[in-house]
Amino acid sequence: MSKIEEVRSAMVAAMKAGDKQTKESLSMLLAALKNKAIDKRADLTEDEEIQVVMKEIKQTKETLEMTPADRTDIIDECNKRLAVLEQYAPKLMGETEIKDIIQETFKELDIDAPSAKDKGRIMKVLMPKVKGKADGKLVNQLVADLIS
Repeated sequence: MSKIEEVRSAMVAAMKAGDKQTKESLSMLLAALKNKAIDKRADLTEDEEIQVVMKEIKQTKETLEMTPADRTDIIDECNKRLAVLEQYAPKLMGETEIKDIIQETFKELDIDAPSAKDKGRIMKVLMPKVKGKADGKLVNQLVADLIS
């Protein structure tokens, strides 16, 4: 079952249950998935579906970060939307898994003592390995920590 069908059936279930917040979140995700498929003019692959879900999560997190603390209504809405979206996202790697992959990348590139000059080369090889499986900000931060 594709993500579009999965999200659509979950949205129908939310409508029947009268869960307006979940229905709206799923509706936005469904629209994003459909728009991506329309832009591509073909069915989405599983990786492309995951990218759309991750993009929606990222946008919601950015909205949450930029929201003033006194706007609890927006903060609550974003938190509920994240909870719904994360059900459709793959489980992200933890710090230890990412560090292991970074160390493998160092060995692959024959880098014993990484410096700031090597960061571009490292990221170029590393990011395709973790794309969609790990948070890009966290990966960047961990590489920076290991370089310094």
